Amino acid sequence: MAFSAMFSPTLNLSISSSTWNCCRRRPSTTTILTVRASSADQKGESNDKDAPTFNPFGFVTDNPSSRSAIQLPESPAEDGNVGQMLNRTEYKGREFGSYVKSGKLRWFVRETGSAKSRRGTIVFLHGAPTQSFSYRVVMSQLADAGFHCFAPDWIGFGFSDKPQPGYGFNYTEKEFHDALDKLLEVLGVESPFFLVVQGFLVGSYGLTWALKNSSKISKLAILNSPLTVSSLIPGLFQQLRIPLYGEFTCQNAIIAERFIEAGSPYVLKNEKADVYRLPYLSSGGPGFALLEAARKANFKGTFSEIQEGFATQRWDKPVMLGWGLSDKYLPQSVAEEFQKGNPEHIKLKLIEGAGHMPQEDWPEKVVEALRMFF
Repeated sequence: MAFSAMFSPTLNLSISSSTWNCCRRRPSTTTILTVRASSADQKGESNDKDAPTFNPFGFVTDNPSSRSAIQLPESPAEDGNVGQMLNRTEYKGREFGSYVKSGKLRWFVRETGSAKSRRGTIVFLHGAPTQSFSYRVVMSQLADAGFHCFAPDWIGFGFSDKPQPGYGFNYTEKEFHDALDKLLEVLGVESPFFLVVQGFLVGSYGLTWALKNSSKISKLAILNSPLTVSSLIPGLFQQLRIPLYGEFTCQNAIIAERFIEAGSPYVLKNEKADVYRLPYLSSGGPGFALLEAARKANFKGTFSEIQEGFATQRWDKPVMLGWGLSDKYLPQSVAEEFQKGNPEHIKLKLIEGAGHMPQEDWPEKVVEALRMFF
């Protein structure tokens, strides 16, 4: 804890009140911002002799949307700071959401539609290190189409509780499963319902929960997720498992937006990046929750369980596999290999132009696919 407090990359960085204009579907590029001392260099003049060979802020400035999170002006005191940014973003990203108490845990749950919706209930589960905010557009449009939708932030993520490990929640797969069971009961979700799952780590736990509770599910939609033993583990989760280095990595306030943009061909708009950044910027809790979950996860073992569990003769419910073709973490071959394991029940829907999080990149295409499937 002391190490993270001293060396957290969110500390001692001034926050810009200005924004860097970009759109959701603008191709992202990687650029290194070089910090120069002279005003002449800031005007575009080059001086190789004076240019530093190492950029100490590279871990922050190497992704486009994060450049709006910091600034390096001549007079930092004239620009924003962390407190001002928190004040500006504090109430962002709460669309359709409210807090729900389940046992000792408080979940943040988004809900659209009503229990009387004629086409049934859909539960959306996100992956790490993101939050249910990614489903906001999909949920809104599916509610208009007659569905009742729920999307919780997993415990430890987004705006839900983030208990300290050892004090009521230890971030194991079983505890995530048990907590989800209790939440669904509190929400009054009646079985069978439609389930949508996406992403790594807690996203994978959503799929292993489905394998253990197949009778509660009528149809399952899977968006880009690790589904086979050939699925690669992103560098973020490998870094989190390294002693000491993981403690430093988990306290990077822009960890979520960096992960999203690294898996997508697009750059997040600033107002969206603000929401993904906010939980990690507000406290160290989300980072340490992610750290604990990543270190207790058996990634390859879970991938194998998923691949085998959804194979022919072991899974007989309809599955729609919606796959963003521009995913930089999981290639199309993962989806194709998974489908071959149960071609009778698993149908592949390719989503052009979308990356690792199709619901964020192209929600309209995801809505169209889900409406036809459900």
